[in-house]
Amino acid sequence: MSSAENGGAQAAPPGLRPKQLLRIRAIWVMPLAISGVLVFLISLFYVGSVVNPLGHLSGLPVGLVDQDQGATVLGRHVDIGSEVAAGLQRSHAVSSRLTLDNSGLAQAKQQMKSDNTYATIVIPADFTDSLLSAYGLAPTGATSGKGGKPTVRIVTNPRAGSIGVSLATGVSQPALHTASLEVGHQLEAEAAALHRSVSPGSSASDPLTVSTTMFNPLPPNSALGLSAFYISLLAIMCGFLGAILVHTSVDAALGYGVTEIGPKWSQRMPVPISRRDTLLSKWAVALVLVPVLTGILLLVSVSLLNMNAPYVWELWLFTSFAGIAIAAGTLALFAALGSLGQLIAMLLFIYLALASSGGTIPLQALPGPFRFVANFEPLRQVLDGVRSILYFAASGTAGLSRGVLLTAVGLIFWLLVGLAVTSWYDGRGKDRMRPEMLAYVRESAAAYSERGEGGEGPAPDRLADSAGSAESGESSIREGDAASP
Repeated sequence: MSSAENGGAQAAPPGLRPKQLLRIRAIWVMPLAISGVLVFLISLFYVGSVVNPLGHLSGLPVGLVDQDQGATVLGRHVDIGSEVAAGLQRSHAVSSRLTLDNSGLAQAKQQMKSDNTYATIVIPADFTDSLLSAYGLAPTGATSGKGGKPTVRIVTNPRAGSIGVSLATGVSQPALHTASLEVGHQLEAEAAALHRSVSPGSSASDPLTVSTTMFNPLPPNSALGLSAFYISLLAIMCGFLGAILVHTSVDAALGYGVTEIGPKWSQRMPVPISRRDTLLSKWAVALVLVPVLTGILLLVSVSLLNMNAPYVWELWLFTSFAGIAIAAGTLALFAALGSLGQLIAMLLFIYLALASSGGTIPLQALPGPFRFVANFEPLRQVLDGVRSILYFAASGTAGLSRGVLLTAVGLIFWLLVGLAVTSWYDGRGKDRMRPEMLAYVRESAAAYSERGEGGEGPAPDRLADSAGSAESGESSIREGDAASP
């Protein structure tokens, strides 16, 4: 039976079989190569930044306050507190890992309030007097000695980061124990030479007690000090994901991307528009979208989950600003590199940023390359600002000023990069679709429309959909719009 006898129906051409598709080398090589490189870099960033924090620890800021007033024994002034402080600073185990800031107590507290130190070692005013009294070496008639073991305090700053505090105390406590043994042996020898007896309750070989107290406990509902990190990360994600959605939706509206929902596939007629104007349009949409996304983030976190956020409006403004900067950078990379821009943005703004942010592992415990990257990676700057808002009363000196400044620098950088690249592409005639190709597509779509039944075919401003037809006239981009540059 001929096709005419069969109602004029024609058999559809055979489609590509999966077996044939899997023989194409390109569908194997590109996914394997790109995903292999991505997984290699992600593993290098993630595992490399956290695998050995103690081994990479260097320069962790810790305060040192020596309040010891010393004592006079046999006409000689004795100041054991200064000897202990000097010994800590000379110790390689301490100096190679911590940066001790020798200051007064008021200044040390201010440093902790400004998120500049993880802990402070405090040697009390009666330190020498208590030690001498414990060994029977105090001046005759002295009564200030309390007896027992003199106490050195380690005052921690949990709002600066729990792991940083753990590293600070983990280095300080063994060093103070070593100092205690050295002081004990020295005083024990002097007491024996003078035939003095050690006070009951004191240990001759280990005279010091090390206590740990918190300077300013974390507020409730702050995820043990990690709420700042998670809010910062989600603000970055709002900018990144928002940029991807803006890029996809604007390209689909302009006809340079497809819309696929379930089984339906459609594409609008491409319109002539410069790359620069396309990027400006995407930036404008992102400028509105990102603050809405960060607002939803804080609505869920603060209102529904009761996260502690005493300065919620300041937090919304800053996270929105940060998200806009990330969206601007992501869209600039899309404009410069095409689809590859999404992968580069993901590496820069998500994975490398996480590894170098200092959100969990302090910067001073990261390998050298990650410390360098942290100077310009956005998540670290955002985290500084968010931590200041959540834990340090939105103080500028606690990181908010730095966060705002460097986020603004990043935003300006990506705006300049995006404008420079798209203007260069436009100047060299690097259109997304060449004018002659655009004209051919429009003529073909118009001819296809005229071949429809009774002249009623797919509208010339919509190329196709999954059913092979689109409702006539259904599009927001009209012929007049398409003719405008």
